[in-house]
Amino acid sequence: MSILRPKRFKHLGRSLSLGWFLAYRQVRRSSPFTTGLIVFVMTLTFLNLVVVRGVLVGLIQGSTDVYKKYYAGDIIISSLPKKDYIENSSNIVNIVAGLPWTESYSPRYIQGGSVEAEYKIKLRQTDSPNSAGGLVEGIDPVKEDQTTHLSNKVVEGSYLTSSDSDSILIGANMLKKYTNVDVPGLTLLERVNIGDRVRVTVGDTVREMTVKGFIQTKTDVDQRIVMLDSTMRNLIGRGDYNVDEIAVKLKPKTDVFLVKNALLQSGVGNTARVQTADEALPSFLIDIKNTFGLLGNVVGSIGLVVASITIFIVIFINAITRRKYIGILKGIGINSTAIEFAYVLQSVFYALLGIMFGMLILYGFLVPFVTAHPIKFPFSDGILVAELSSTLIRAGLLMIATLIAGYIPARIVVKQNTLDAILGRN
Repeated sequence: MSILRPKRFKHLGRSLSLGWFLAYRQVRRSSPFTTGLIVFVMTLTFLNLVVVRGVLVGLIQGSTDVYKKYYAGDIIISSLPKKDYIENSSNIVNIVAGLPWTESYSPRYIQGGSVEAEYKIKLRQTDSPNSAGGLVEGIDPVKEDQTTHLSNKVVEGSYLTSSDSDSILIGANMLKKYTNVDVPGLTLLERVNIGDRVRVTVGDTVREMTVKGFIQTKTDVDQRIVMLDSTMRNLIGRGDYNVDEIAVKLKPKTDVFLVKNALLQSGVGNTARVQTADEALPSFLIDIKNTFGLLGNVVGSIGLVVASITIFIVIFINAITRRKYIGILKGIGINSTAIEFAYVLQSVFYALLGIMFGMLILYGFLVPFVTAHPIKFPFSDGILVAELSSTLIRAGLLMIATLIAGYIPARIVVKQNTLDAILGRN
């Protein structure tokens, strides 16, 4: 047995070496147009596997990133269920400010309310008001901008300053010109411009204010009326400085769970709910993200099957047209393993080239381009999600499918009788 094993391995090594030589000759002698076409198909198949899923997942990932960047920060502290606000807010704010990982934070007052325009020119009290309902939010404009860069999302007008006690920002989803939808029961503001006087209602309190700007973040803020926190406190009569939520932005590379646990250990969890931005994401976003990921995998799988069939057909036709050549090779003593290995190497060559070109296109052009120019959707700025680990897994799947698709037709042809192959008989 010990003598036979080295001979067996030596025989296999010769077959593989000979198969490599045969594959090299076949590729060199093949038509450049045919080779280029096959590689092009493999490149498109690889991109289909990665890009379709990446765009679908990136559509929701864009919403997630925007939610973190322009609303929640890294950690969001909110009121407990059945509580109207965060009790003992001042102490919690001091704890947040004293953490070594905190880069900035923004306390917010939030109450339900509405805004009405053109109320002075209504002819009859029974006329439908030009109004829209949403949430009224009171902020410190400096702290808010440090935490969520809200000033970058003012699409018309200008951002609030600390002296704008009589001004508001209105979210784009409350305005007809930014949200051109017609849904029964949905009322949107029309004919509202920068500098107009509008009437803001919070509870039983009504106040006239000036529109200073419109904001569009593609987050919950787009359904809000934003004003100074000092103005908001006067409207809701909250003199105890207890806020409704606090967005916390952490220093780069900080472990959010480390900070969350530190806040809980400090007793913040007794009077407020502490969540990471991911934990605070609306459940429907997570469900859509998982669904789109599944759809992307299904579409990619179809592309994988198409690529496998393409390789199968190419190798099968190649082998069929070279039956006489294969029969001669077998007749002069070339074993079947070497011939089969030659065709498998051909398919691997096509797949490798396709994957290489696909990776160059993906990371050299598509990802940087989409990052610099996000895909504009109504509810998010879509990006292309293409993690290297996930991409390599899909490249491996394509390689395995190609190996199988290259081996099967070669095996079918090589198994034919040698004399029939030489004479061209079926």
